[in-house]
Amino acid sequence: MDSSAKPLAGRIALVTGATRGIGAAIALGLAEAGAHVIALGRTQGALEALDDAIFAATAEHATLVPLDLREPDGLDALGAALHQRWGRLDIVIGAAGVLGALTPVGHLDPKGWDMIMATNLTANWRLIRAMDPLLRASDAGRALFLTSSVAKSHRAFWGGYAASKAGLEAIVDCYADEMENTAVRALCVDPGAMRTKMRSGAFPGEDPMTVPAPESIVPYIIDLVRPDRDPPRGVARFKERGQESASLG
Repeated sequence: MDSSAKPLAGRIALVTGATRGIGAAIALGLAEAGAHVIALGRTQGALEALDDAIFAATAEHATLVPLDLREPDGLDALGAALHQRWGRLDIVIGAAGVLGALTPVGHLDPKGWDMIMATNLTANWRLIRAMDPLLRASDAGRALFLTSSVAKSHRAFWGGYAASKAGLEAIVDCYADEMENTAVRALCVDPGAMRTKMRSGAFPGEDPMTVPAPESIVPYIIDLVRPDRDPPRGVARFKERGQESASLG
C-alpha cells in the first residue's frame, strides 16, 4: 500500500483480541493503512506472530501488550503507560470476546456467566474508562466495539452471550451520547457471520467456506475510524452474502 493510499497514516490504534479472528485481521489492516498498532492479547507467541505479519506487510513493528483483559487493573496501568509514551489514542478497537456455553438460561454455570460478562462487557467498560482521556486528546478519537445480532434477536440458548452484547451496546451508546460535543465517536459494529474459531464452536456443522473471511470486513472498519469521516451512532452492520445466521463478534 503506497503512502497516498494510507488513510490512517500517523494514527495510534489499540486493538484488543488482536491475536486471532476478526481482531487479528483488523490489527493487520490498520497497520497496512498506516496506523501504529498497539496489539493486546493473552499469548505472547500469538502476538509475535501478528507482529511478524505486520512487519512483513509494512516494515514497521507493532507494540505488543500481553494482557488478560479480565485482570482488574491491567487496563488502568496500560492507559497510564500509553499516556506517558504517546499522550493520545486515535483509535480503540474492542474485538476481544468469548462465546461461552450455548445452553438454556437456567443451565448457565455461574463461573461461565462471570467469564462471559468479564470479557465481553466489563473489560470493554474498563477499556473505555482507561482510554477515554487518551481518546479525548486525539483530534478525532474513534472507539469501535464488536457486537452481534443476538444482542437484539435474543435467541434460545444464547442467553449469556446475548446479554453481554446487549449490555455492551447500551454502554457504548451511552458513551457515544456523552461524547456528542467532543471529537470522540463511539459505536458498535455487527460483523455478521465470519469465518472464525468462535463461529466454528457455535456452528460446528457449518462449512466455513460458506461465510466470509475476517479480512473482508477490514476496509469497512478502516472507513469507520478514518479521522475525516463521521461514523454513524448506534450499531453499524456489515453484511455479505445475505447472512441470516447469528453473527459473532
